[in-house]
Amino acid sequence: MSVIEVTDQNFEAEVLKGSDLVLVDFWAEWCGPCKMLTPIIEEIAIEKAGTIKVVKVNVDDHQEAPSQYGVKSIPTLMLFKGGQLIGSKTGVQPKSTLIEWIDSQAI
Repeated sequence: MSVIEVTDQNFEAEVLKGSDLVLVDFWAEWCGPCKMLTPIIEEIAIEKAGTIKVVKVNVDDHQEAPSQYGVKSIPTLMLFKGGQLIGSKTGVQPKSTLIEWIDSQAI
C-alpha cells in the first residue's frame, strides 16, 4: 500500500473513522527534514501494508487537522488507533525506531 495524501476534508474519514492503526505524517514541501523522512515513511507503508494505514497531511495546504492536534513543528508523526491519538514523535527518526514504535502500539 502506498502513502495516502489526506486533506482537511477527508481527515476524519481516512484517520478517525474505523479501527485501523493509522500513521499520520504532518509535513510541508519546503521542510528539509520532512524530505529526509519521506522515503522512510514510504518504506514503512509498503512493509507494513495490511497492518497500518500511512497518510500524509501537508500543513501549508491543510491547517485544520494540524491545528486541532497541536502540531507545532514538522515533521510530526502521529499514531491513531480506532480514531484516538495514541502517540506522536517530532523530527526525523531512524526507520528502526519508527518500526519499533509502531509495533509497540499495534498490540
